Amino acid sequence: MHPVLFQIGDFTIYSYGFCIALGAVLGFTYMAWQGKKQFGLTLDQSNSLFLLLVTGGVVGGKLFTIFENPLHYLRHPAALVSGSGFVFYGSLLTCVPIMLWFFKRHRVPVWAMLDVMAVVTCIVHGFGRIGCFMAGCCYGLPTDGWWGVMFTDPACQAEPLNTPLHPTQLLEAAWIFAIMTSLLILKQRKAFDGQLFLLYLILYAAGRGVLELLRGDLERGFIIENYLSISQFISLLVIGVALYFYLTKRKINLLSGQ
Repeated sequence: MHPVLFQIGDFTIYSYGFCIALGAVLGFTYMAWQGKKQFGLTLDQSNSLFLLLVTGGVVGGKLFTIFENPLHYLRHPAALVSGSGFVFYGSLLTCVPIMLWFFKRHRVPVWAMLDVMAVVTCIVHGFGRIGCFMAGCCYGLPTDGWWGVMFTDPACQAEPLNTPLHPTQLLEAAWIFAIMTSLLILKQRKAFDGQLFLLYLILYAAGRGVLELLRGDLERGFIIENYLSISQFISLLVIGVALYFYLTKRKINLLSGQ
């Protein structure tokens, strides 16, 4: 596609970075608005939380790349700080404990604020996947279907070039935005605090597990070679844990008669 959005002399704006930045700005705007409206969060508190999440997300996303090719990163540790290589689940699993700590420290209702953060995550992640499409990373397997997309720019990370591939990045972005829309519709009539966040985890993990079957960047690593990828394994764990909490909170809600 177009890994470089535009270039003026030596100044280059990359499509992936631009999409991430756009998603971050929109996500922060929603978080600050809802945080102040629902829980009285100040702008300084929202800024602090967002900076912590950005830092944790970057560190977690980079560290989880180690699991894709441990020997490579042991031999070339400098590759960890390169611009390439990023794992969404690493960011998510790093940011969740950061959010829990921050909410408890500032006495923000944890489960209710997590519902807000579910939408924020969808915003940032959805635009991030569009950035992946522009850069050619997270590409799909070759396909003969009419929906195949062809990457021709040598700067793209997609392989092979000039071959129709499953548009896994756009499929995932569409799934994420569909989840976000569902959460916003459910927001006004949710049964309990935390419902939106738990539904987000379950729905995203389920969709991600299916989309992994179409991914072509096989160097990401497998638990069972060619059958169960690391991301699919994490998706199963996320679904299990989120479903447990969902059913537990639903049961408590029913018993309390709310």
